[in-house]
Formats: sequence, structure tokens, C-alpha cells
Amino acid sequence: MVTALHTVFATPVFRMLAGVIGLMGLINASLYPYQSLIGIEVLGLPEAAFALVLVLASVVAVVTSVLLGILSDQKANRRRLAMITALIGALGAALMVFAPGPVSFVLTNGILLPVASSIFGQAFALNRLASQGFPDQREGIQATVRAAMSVTFLLMLVFWTFAFGWGADVMLTYATGGLASLALLALIWGYWPRDGQTGWADQPSGLRLGAALAQLARPEVALRLLCLGAVTSSGVLYMILAALVFSETPGRTAADTALYVGLVAGWEVPFMLLLPRYLAHVPRPTLIFWGTVLYVSHLIALPFLAESAWIWAMTLPAGLGGVAMLILPISYYQDLMVGRPGTAASMLALQKLVADVIAALAFSAGLAIGGYALTAALGGGIAILGALGLWLADRGRINPALA
Repeated sequence: MVTALHTVFATPVFRMLAGVIGLMGLINASLYPYQSLIGIEVLGLPEAAFALVLVLASVVAVVTSVLLGILSDQKANRRRLAMITALIGALGAALMVFAPGPVSFVLTNGILLPVASSIFGQAFALNRLASQGFPDQREGIQATVRAAMSVTFLLMLVFWTFAFGWGADVMLTYATGGLASLALLALIWGYWPRDGQTGWADQPSGLRLGAALAQLARPEVALRLLCLGAVTSSGVLYMILAALVFSETPGRTAADTALYVGLVAGWEVPFMLLLPRYLAHVPRPTLIFWGTVLYVSHLIALPFLAESAWIWAMTLPAGLGGVAMLILPISYYQDLMVGRPGTAASMLALQKLVADVIAALAFSAGLAIGGYALTAALGGGIAILGALGLWLADRGRINPALA
């Protein structure tokens, strides 16, 4: 039996997409973990101004992803849009390399890089189309391609851990991010299939912008988006709480935070490759529910076990449960919006916005009422309610394609 991993390596378009997603992992690991340090401590932006940059980035990323997703379905001009957005990302990194400063920081991190982030959705839209010839391996191919980002993200974090230990300047992160962005542009230019010359059907939807947006606003679509946003908000809350919990735990340091996050990411890779084997036997909403339960167990345990050696054991359910939240929503939206892979991929940006808002509300409410333990429990409860709501909405459906 031919495995999805073999198919990805043997098929040019999937090899290219794995390269695209892998390069995005390098870019993300170079540019995003150190945003706050560079903006506030190196460039001297006030914390309020930095917060506004984050809000601007979130709005730009969502608007761009949705509009480009709809446009790519409308015109089927996916290669051209991918090249334009990759070029914008390279320009953003170059601006901070050659003209670093507060204005460049705002333009790069608030506008240019968020626009370029839509490449993620565009890549998985193409992946969906190219998988038409491999219906039995679709989930496995998608998981394998997505695993490339986890691998490169982890490797780049390890690289910067050593580089900073050797005295590297944090501003060099824009140089590595820029080089990866140029490589991404070159890869798309050289290997992304030309529009209208593919071996699979890519029929333009012809929908006007208003009609396409109206489909996203349908109650059955909005409900599922809200449920998945609640599920993935637990991941956002984990990234907020991890450093705070470890920093306030006696005997723990920033190195423990890095190790914990690295172990969680490390477990995700093999689980991503194994997950598709079970999708033929277990409905996707059920896997999302149990994955959420596993993930929430590590989130709730974090404040209680941070001082204990048992905390390292919790990286296993975190990695296993996290895979369900990382991989399954992609194909879920593709089945929800049949025939519009670009629009389906753009829903990931909308989901992230919902998750960010829910996580922020849970964090604020939890700290106002109690401490980190209550915050983690509150966020975990919201995530489980979201997963349960998704399961109830789709129970009895073999394929929740509503479009």
C-alpha cells in the first residue's frame, strides 16, 4: 500500500507544497516569537502602540485571507496571487533589514507580513485541488504537508536558541526570515502550477464578492466557525499561560518554557503522520472532540504540575490533542465549502480571529476572578463546549458538506 508520505515525495506539486509550508515554518519561527522583544525593547515602541500593531495585523490578515480566498476561487488565478503575496512578505522582511525603525516595524508587522500569511491558506487550497487524483489519501497528504511546518518551526527555534546563546543580535531574525521569504518566492515562481494548465479541474466559481461573503455568514457556517474558534482558543491560551506559569514557579526558568513548548511541537509531527489512519473509521467531529479533551488536560494541568516532574509527561497528550486542532479544521472547512477551496482556506484566518478573542476574554475573566489555574480551567471548559457543539451540529452526518 502506497503511503501518503511516499505520495508527497513522489508527486511534484505535493513536494512543492511541502516546501512552501516548510519555508513558512522557518519564516514564522524567525519573525513572530521575537516581535514583542524587538518592537518594545529594541525599537522603543510603547506597549499600547505595540498592542495596536497586533490588532492591525490581525485585521489585515483576516481581511486579506478572506478576500484573496474568494478572489482565487472566483478567477482561479492561484499562481499569480501566490507570487504577489510571497513578494509582499519578502519586501516586509527586507524593510526591517535595510531600514529598521518604528515606522518600518509597523509597516512590516502590521501590514506586509499579515498579507503574506495568506500563502498558508492558498497552499492548502491548491493541495485540496491537487488531491482530486488521490481521494483515498487526501487526509494523509494534507497532514504530511502540514507536518513540514512543525518540523521547520522546531528546527529554527533550536537554531535561534543556540544563536542567541552565542551572542547573535535579535534583529538578525529578519535576515533569516527574509532569506526564507526569497526562497519561498523562488519556489512558487519555479514550481507552482500555471493557472489553467493543471492536471486537475479548477473551475472558477464566478461568484461576486457579496454573494461569496453571504455564504460565509450563513448560520450553519458561522456556528461551526464559532465552535472551532472556541476549540482552538485553548491553544492560544496555552501560549499565553506557559511562560507566565513557568516564570512564577520556583525552580523553573525560561529554558523550561522553551523545552516544554519544544516537546509539545516535537510530539505533533509523528502524530500528524499517524492521524489519517483513523479518519476512515472515526468521524472528524468525534476526533476533534477527543483531541480537544486531551489537549485541555495538559492546559488545566499546567498550573498544578509546573513544579513537578510530571509536567513533562503532559507534553504527550498536548501533542496528540494539538494535532486534531491543527490538521482537522483544514479538511473540515474544505468539506463545508465544497468547490471553493480558497474560501474554505480563508476560514482558518477567521477561526484564528475568533480564537484570539475568546482566549483574550478567558484570560481577562480568569485573572479577574482567580489566578492562572482558574484561567486554564475556564479556557479548557470553553474549548470542550466548542468541541461538543461541533459534534452535536454534525451528529448523523457522514460528510458535513453544507455548501
